[in-house]
Amino acid sequence: MGQNPPRLEMYQLIHADCFDWLRKCPPHSLQAVCTDPPYGVLEFSKPEVAKLRAGRGGVWRLPPTIGGSQRDPLPRFTVLTDAQRDDLRRFFHDWATLLRPALVPGAHVCIAGHPVLQPLVQIALSEAGFEIRTAIMRLYYSFRGGDRPKNAEKEFPDVCVTPKGAYEPWMLFRKPIEARTVAENLRRWKTGGLRRLSTDRPLPDSIPSGRTPDREEAISDHPCLKPQHFMRIIVRSLLPLGEGTVLDPFMGSGSTLAAAEAVGYPSIGVERDEHYYALAQRAIPQLATLYPRFRGEELELQADYRSGPELDKQQMDFALAEKYRKRKAKAV
Repeated sequence: MGQNPPRLEMYQLIHADCFDWLRKCPPHSLQAVCTDPPYGVLEFSKPEVAKLRAGRGGVWRLPPTIGGSQRDPLPRFTVLTDAQRDDLRRFFHDWATLLRPALVPGAHVCIAGHPVLQPLVQIALSEAGFEIRTAIMRLYYSFRGGDRPKNAEKEFPDVCVTPKGAYEPWMLFRKPIEARTVAENLRRWKTGGLRRLSTDRPLPDSIPSGRTPDREEAISDHPCLKPQHFMRIIVRSLLPLGEGTVLDPFMGSGSTLAAAEAVGYPSIGVERDEHYYALAQRAIPQLATLYPRFRGEELELQADYRSGPELDKQQMDFALAEKYRKRKAKAV
C-alpha cells in the first residue's frame, strides 16, 4: 500500500529587510497583508533585542513571576520620546509608501497595534494613500495597565494610572478600489471586502481570544507570539474569495504564515533578524499542524482540536521544560 505524497508547503520565507524587498516587489502581486510590526522601532533595534535576549537592561519590561509562572517580556511604549514617536510615524509612512504599489486595488492590510500607538499608525498609512477601515479588537486579559502610581501604591490604593488592558487593536486599512463598486473590484482583482465566517455569519469587529497557549509557546519563544486561534480567523478573512497571497513583511516567528498554511492560503514572510528567521523555519510547520480541524471559520476553538502526532504531550512537556531551563539560566 503506497504512502501519501508529502504535502507541499504553500509559504515562502525570505531573509531580508522588508524595505529592500518591497522596492523590488512586482506591482499588483499581493492581495493582503497581515503583520505585527516592530513597535516602536526602538524595541526591536539591535541593541534592545540583544538586551532582551540577555534578560536584563533596555526598554523591555521583564515582569516578575506570578504564582510560579514566568511572564513574557513586554515592550514599554510609554518611554518613547516625542522624537521617537515622530520616527515611528515616519517609519510606517515610508513602509506603507513602498507597500502600496505591490498590492492590488482593494487589498486589505491588517496591522497589530497598541492603544497608545494606534493613532500614529493610522495617520501614517492614511498619508501614504490607504483608507482607514475599522479595527478588529482581540479581546484578552493582559498584564497591561491597571497599576497604581509608582512608589505611591499605599498612598493611593484606589487609583490606577491607566485602565487594565483587555484588548489589542488590529487595525484594518485598504488600498482604494479601482472599480466603481466593491462588486466590480471583486470580479477583477478578487479583493475589496472581507471573507465572512460563513454565509450567515459576517466577521465581527471583536474576537474573544486568550493568551498564547503553552503548546504554541513551546514551539516558539518569540516575545510577541500571537495565538493560532486568533491568527487563523484574521488571516482567513483577508482574502474575500479565498484567492491570493498573504504577505507578512515583519514575519518574526511566523505565526501569520502558519495560520495561512492551516487555512490553505499561499503566503510570503520577510524577516531581517537571523535568529527569528531561523525560528520561523522551525516553528511554522509545527504551528500549522496544530488544531488540524480549525481553519478560522468559526470563533470557538473546540477542545478536541488536538495537535498532530509530531506534537504529542511528551514532546510538548520536553519543550516547555527546556524553555523554563533557559529562562532560569538567564536569571542566574
